[in-house]
Amino acid sequence: MKQGGTREAAAGAESAVTLDEHIVEIVSDSGEGAQKCGQSFASIAARMGNGIWTVEIIPAEIQPPARSIEGASGNRIRLGSQAVTNGGDAADLVVVFNEHVLLGRLRDGELKPGCIILLESKWRTDRDPEVSGLYATIYNELIAGGYRVYEIPMETECLRHVADARRGKNMFVLGLLCRTYSLDRELALEQVATTFAKKGESVIAPNQRLLEAGWEWAEENLDIRFKVPAEPAEEPRLVVNGNTALGLGVMASGMEVCAMYPIPPATSASHFLSEVFGSVGGVVHQAEDEIAACAFAIGASYAGKCAVTITSGPGYSLKQEGIGLAVMAEIPLVVVNVQRGGPATGQPTKAEQGDLLSACFGSHGDAPKVVMAATDIEDCFYSVITARKIAEAFNTVVVLLSDASLGTAQQPFPRPRFQEEWLAPPVDQSPIPKGVTPYDWDPDTGLARRFIPGQPNGMHTLTGLAHDRKSHIAYDPEINEEGIRRRSLKLAALQKTLKTPSVFGDEKGEILVVGWGSTKGAIEEAVQRVRADGHSVSSLHLRFLQPMASGIKEVMQNFDHVMTVENNWCDDLEDQLIDEENRRYSSLAWMLRARCLVDIDCWGEARGRPIKPGCIEEVIRQRLH
Repeated sequence: MKQGGTREAAAGAESAVTLDEHIVEIVSDSGEGAQKCGQSFASIAARMGNGIWTVEIIPAEIQPPARSIEGASGNRIRLGSQAVTNGGDAADLVVVFNEHVLLGRLRDGELKPGCIILLESKWRTDRDPEVSGLYATIYNELIAGGYRVYEIPMETECLRHVADARRGKNMFVLGLLCRTYSLDRELALEQVATTFAKKGESVIAPNQRLLEAGWEWAEENLDIRFKVPAEPAEEPRLVVNGNTALGLGVMASGMEVCAMYPIPPATSASHFLSEVFGSVGGVVHQAEDEIAACAFAIGASYAGKCAVTITSGPGYSLKQEGIGLAVMAEIPLVVVNVQRGGPATGQPTKAEQGDLLSACFGSHGDAPKVVMAATDIEDCFYSVITARKIAEAFNTVVVLLSDASLGTAQQPFPRPRFQEEWLAPPVDQSPIPKGVTPYDWDPDTGLARRFIPGQPNGMHTLTGLAHDRKSHIAYDPEINEEGIRRRSLKLAALQKTLKTPSVFGDEKGEILVVGWGSTKGAIEEAVQRVRADGHSVSSLHLRFLQPMASGIKEVMQNFDHVMTVENNWCDDLEDQLIDEENRRYSSLAWMLRARCLVDIDCWGEARGRPIKPGCIEEVIRQRLH
């Protein structure tokens, strides 16, 4: 029983332990359906009113060897009675389809001491004595280590209902977990029907039987049952991952063109759009490569649309020259970068925040662009709308940074209600007044009217070369500098409209933790834990990275110590070769130190996974001492 739990009457032989939250993992070999099981379990809990946050467990290889420590695939679900903003620390309960994938989770410190382990038992009687012997050894070590291990005959039970247990264990486990966590049985059956709706009744029915078999086996054989109280939402909610939220945001923003080339972890956003975008008049164009996708989007925007191109880090690098063209030619463009670990092809399935500096400064020459970062699943939706409006208002490139952590995580949020203001006004195609030039830059804002091909009196030759106000190619020093100045003024004009981010906690204190993007929930939870002990620790989260809002320096000056927490690399001063003169700072720390001329410390983690609130809490406490 989890410490602090209470008991209440429940159906079955045992009582349900009531908990504020629990962290569950389902882990298997790749291809056994553990991810779908986890997503379904999370969706059922969310529909009941629980707060949930999921974290995909994805191996680095597409099809790693079976029964390998590195091949763990699955899902973590943090289930709460209140809103949940991150994946939490270590797991309370884990379901594993073989003991090897469990070893990987143990090695990485992902399980709590005394964690409940529901373990597929088929390997104990495997024909290969090496397999059965190793299973018995690991089982005994788990028991000796204080873990609560329950052997579950998953394959045996599934074969009672389907011919291929490998394709049925996930739904059996879903039923087992729904019963263990006191979720609604009928709602679970509905979720299975929804999950397999496109495959028809011949697939739905056996999967529902498997779910009920798992439920009944747990009811008859397991002496554990939990209940995480749920409060049904008063308004409709969506339960989607960040990539789906991005796709919904693209549609809600009124953009009509998405050009892409498949690249994980961004691919599912484009896949989602390819299924639904046509129903609202949109077009998804899959180009031959990332460069062509960027060029296609720029062409569509030049023609009068506002297009988006969705990619990940390596693809963003390939788009850089095209992005520079859009900045120079002042063509609105939204670029979504769902970041992953790097460099080179890096860790295609893992989370990192390593692209901030390349997003801000990566282009050759001076190519100022707006850079934003989504902070949670809901913000993935609304940030796309904001990005589109800024791109068209300032005729420039807006880069929206997400990452694998947000892209694959699920979280419920209130169902958005469409608002006309999300859409940009119709493109002005009236005749161009006499004397107005294609780049008739405003002296104060750097803005110029957008010309659309075919617009009366607006004919001109578009070029990516340095040009004057009439779009004539020019190498004159004064003209070149004028263009650079006007493009830079756009960022200054936007910056004047940005509000200073609000402080989470007190306005003054001992430590201010500054973050950006997907780390928000983990940072704020860590800050709350430390504040509960009486420390004056606060946090500040930035949504706009370029330009940054005014007032950030003044906020930081109210604290004794300022540090960033980021999911990217920074050198540790404890390392023998590292000192204050050669230390590499994390990305946001670099930018804040340059912008504000304030001595800012940093802590980063680049382990290919979301940063845990417990890790941040430990770092804060170290800094306090």
